[in-house]
Amino acid sequence: MATSQIIAALAHHPFLDGLQPNHLDKLAMLACEISFEPDQVIFREGDPSSFFYLILSGRVAIEVAAPGRFLTIQTIGGGEELGWSSLLDQVNKQFRARCVEPVCALAFDGPRLTAEFENDHEFGYMLLRKVLATVAERLRATRLQMLDVYARKSGKGESGQ
Repeated sequence: MATSQIIAALAHHPFLDGLQPNHLDKLAMLACEISFEPDQVIFREGDPSSFFYLILSGRVAIEVAAPGRFLTIQTIGGGEELGWSSLLDQVNKQFRARCVEPVCALAFDGPRLTAEFENDHEFGYMLLRKVLATVAERLRATRLQMLDVYARKSGKGESGQ
């Protein structure tokens, strides 16, 4: 993907809504187009953080390990982001990310991106506010999934109580 195409993709990505054109230019210089196949694991829970992704197309299941299986916390797709922990120092991945269908994304090396935050605090502030909203949404989705699992396990979900 040429730089002009990357800038256009970034300009239309809902996660980046409200970012200034010069911030999109910075992101474009750090972006690398990447694709994944169905059932491919992008990262595993506990993996060292590395890349932050903006999903352009396809769907990814965000999963957490449970005894003998994985629970899908959330399924995300085009216009969403993945890998927020890559923007924090020494934080491993909190979930497993597995492709449900073919995925095309823009990948950003976490340390390079956070170094750019240090060079441009306004850019870092704007992007990290958006990432914080993602973290809050993932926590909400995790809570709801855990409540659903608990309700099914205790039988309350089946009796209508």
